[in-house]
Amino acid sequence: MSRNFHKEDEDVSADVQKLQQLLVALGRRRSLRDPIASTCEQLQFTPPQVHALLWLGQDGALTMGDLARRLGVTEKTVTGVVDRLEREGYLMRERSASDRRVVHCRLTPEGQATWQKLDRSMNQGMSQFLGILDASDRKALFRILEKLLRRTEAPPASPAARERSG
Repeated sequence: MSRNFHKEDEDVSADVQKLQQLLVALGRRRSLRDPIASTCEQLQFTPPQVHALLWLGQDGALTMGDLARRLGVTEKTVTGVVDRLEREGYLMRERSASDRRVVHCRLTPEGQATWQKLDRSMNQGMSQFLGILDASDRKALFRILEKLLRRTEAPPASPAARERSG
């Protein structure tokens, strides 16, 4: 039982190395760069600013805390990101009517237009990227990503449950 578990850990460790190598190799290919990189450069946005625009465009108004979590930064850092985007007219802050301590960020009309431009650019880049694969490979990729998503949403399985399912 414990021997099997350690073997699985070794297999995952080797797979982590393989995935990391493959992702680094993909990242070195200019044609496979971030699909919105050129748009970001044209608009002179930093990656956190772009991701803030993308999250706000996708999901609507978010609290500063929610935005910080989605960007993977501290609330102090997100304040700087939001400050610049607000100063340049892309978003606005709104205090919650029910709790004045809560601040929501919302795209302005200019921010909405910029988000649509970023979204089109990202769709175009993803289309080129996925176009490299045939339909069956795309389906396999989606199936794997959907499985990862389902399993990251589920509560973690106990080691005994993992052994029964494996």
